[in-house]
Amino acid sequence: MKTLETCYEMDFGKINFLERKTRITHPKTILMGPPKCGKSYLIYDYLSNFKANEYLYLDLADVRNNKEEIALNLKEFVKQHPIKVLVLENFEFDFEFPLLDSVIISTFHEISPKGFKSLWVNSLDFEEFLLHDHKHQNITHAFNQFFKYGNLPETVLIDEHKKIKQLQDILRIFAKSSSHLEILRMLFESLDEKKSIHQLFIALKNRIKLSKDSFYALCKEYEKSRMLFFVEKFNQPKAVKKLYCYNHGFLTAISHAKKFKNEFTNMVFLELYYRHKDIYYLDSIDFYIKSKKKAIFCIPFFNDMLISSIKKRVSLQLKESEIKEVFIITVGTTQTFFIDTIKVEVRPFYEWALS
Repeated sequence: MKTLETCYEMDFGKINFLERKTRITHPKTILMGPPKCGKSYLIYDYLSNFKANEYLYLDLADVRNNKEEIALNLKEFVKQHPIKVLVLENFEFDFEFPLLDSVIISTFHEISPKGFKSLWVNSLDFEEFLLHDHKHQNITHAFNQFFKYGNLPETVLIDEHKKIKQLQDILRIFAKSSSHLEILRMLFESLDEKKSIHQLFIALKNRIKLSKDSFYALCKEYEKSRMLFFVEKFNQPKAVKKLYCYNHGFLTAISHAKKFKNEFTNMVFLELYYRHKDIYYLDSIDFYIKSKKKAIFCIPFFNDMLISSIKKRVSLQLKESEIKEVFIITVGTTQTFFIDTIKVEVRPFYEWALS
């Protein structure tokens, strides 16, 4: 029982927890979400409410831990100790576990056993990023870091010259092979573009050997884990979807190509995703929130010469989508104008994201 005895000695009481908008509030909780979004730290925060001898923390992805030994001896070990909380990190649901008063599980799989509360953990939104970022007192400097290196909690805390390598290391952990890493590279290079899965597959065939079925299955897996998002065109579910990623900073980490507009739009999408679930795109309009009748344009460097074009694009969509409100998200411009009775608010990302 060496693995269980060693893990039982862990004490998370001294870990410095940074506030998140999400917390574990149910004694039986399954945390789901893509890599490095902060699932473990939510667990550490929860465990800080207990004495060290009252919980057993097991990370099944830790190569030092013998899974066979854990599966064989876990129930008996729990009986022999005053354990109130069992934590199973990176659990594949491939062995039975004792049902204590509190069981906390983290997994990449979307699963909801009876009696458990499911909790999806997302990357940091901009407001959470500011709570984590203690290096940049100026909000524009903080925004530049957020835009350039993304929204993962770990990335905020390390030195700038190490951030790109750390993002690359995260991708290597998530990718199961060099072929999968090439797939991720191609997908991230396609952010904010209208491309079907078939088009992506055809482009990838020129780079690596890959079957169509395995590529489709992998994309489905990435979508289910909320690593990738495929946004539909409003009222046209069979139209080509637009692709986004859970961390806009990955594009910088896998390519020297500069796609400022694509990364910026991905960043805006994520802020919308944290607030709304009914996100679509329209012809010539980046995002449409159906429940709010709201159109969002992502125009990093907005100027007055673009106003007539915006008016034309909104007018073309009014009948179908009944737009009531328009936002233009920029890097630093603030302005207001009207399209007939519709108010158009031009706002910098950092101001809009915190509103």
